[in-house]
Amino acid sequence: MRRQITLLVAATTSIVLLAFLLPAASLVARVAEARALDAGQAQVQFLTPTVGLADRNEVMTSLVGTTGDLGVAVRWVDGEWLGDHRGDDDTVPATAVVQPGDDGTRLLQPVQRGTETALIEVFVPKERLRAGVTRTWLVLAGLGAVLLLLALLVADRLARSLTRPVTDLATTAHRLGSGALAARVTPAGPAEVREVGAAVNRLAGRIGELLAAERETAADLAHRLRTPLTALRLDVESLPPGDRERMLDDVDALTRSVDEVISEARRTVREGLGVGCDAAAVVAERVRFWSALAEEEQRTVTVGLGEQSLPVRVAAGDLGAALDALLGNVFAHTPEGTPFRVTVRPRPGGGAEVSVSDTGPGLPDAAIERGRSGAGSTGLGLDIARRTAEASGSALRISASAAGTTVVLALGPPGSGDDAAPEEHPLRSA
Repeated sequence: MRRQITLLVAATTSIVLLAFLLPAASLVARVAEARALDAGQAQVQFLTPTVGLADRNEVMTSLVGTTGDLGVAVRWVDGEWLGDHRGDDDTVPATAVVQPGDDGTRLLQPVQRGTETALIEVFVPKERLRAGVTRTWLVLAGLGAVLLLLALLVADRLARSLTRPVTDLATTAHRLGSGALAARVTPAGPAEVREVGAAVNRLAGRIGELLAAERETAADLAHRLRTPLTALRLDVESLPPGDRERMLDDVDALTRSVDEVISEARRTVREGLGVGCDAAAVVAERVRFWSALAEEEQRTVTVGLGEQSLPVRVAAGDLGAALDALLGNVFAHTPEGTPFRVTVRPRPGGGAEVSVSDTGPGLPDAAIERGRSGAGSTGLGLDIARRTAEASGSALRISASAAGTTVVLALGPPGSGDDAAPEEHPLRSA
């Protein structure tokens, strides 16, 4: 927009300058020519009385007294030219004549001496006709360039004052789109742009209120589960000692899960995203946790962690939950004894990619299609992994074939800020 405004002002100013300078340049040339011809006419008028009344010697004296770059000559009555004659035509016209030529202009004035006629010739050279024109044209061109430069500077300042509020508005919109709900616009610029900025601020506030209400509702719903859990605990405590301890552990685990749901629901949208974690360390810890079950089911686990830390813009708990969902799918949807591989590698530009692949039948096609089409939760925890990847500014990718399923969790680097928007990589199957 700033460039378009500047170009528009440049085009408009150029047209105005051309409309002014071209006639001015033509007028300067005509004025210089008229001035030179007036000087020649003055010389003719000066000599006319002398040629008409004085004798030949006085006329010669008058011609010697003429100065300047004008060619002044008199054709005497006997046909002889006195002075600086530059013409080729000796014909005596009946009246005054102006004869333009390639090298200048001749002014011819016949003068009666009794019954005979003399002729006064004044030659104005081309240089005299254009004296000062080139210099004046250069001055006009310089003036036009200065005016055009000033117009461009003013246009740039004006365009900047108009586009800066729009740019700030777009930046704030991108931040809101990436989840920074505290971002607000400082209304500035024209009245229309200020009105849009105020509307965006109201929209952001309303979105924050709706999200807070939704999270509080989810927390309240999860909180209601504590009452039946308490009743369940009382029933379990009445069981025989053999089964009671095992079921109490299960009830405690379920209680902790409900508490985590409540805590997660009441956490602000962006909390934890800026802290980040070491993806390699989290993956190593979760693989160790699942290794016991893998050993029990005789599954071979291959882990590729690399030798360097891989910081990502995801909280350790969120990354662990996403990885648990992916590893849980491997155990749930592949036969016992099916090997799987977990790999962590750096991404170009920062961040990391965590891939979980198996050699079994893998995930159901319907679940993959539903996750790819955005038709809601797959029921397999893929939406948990997808939200984790998108919250870090990246995406989740799935490839499935007869040889197995590979799920790649791409994670953005830490410190990419609120302005980072998720990459456009929807779930897809190959």
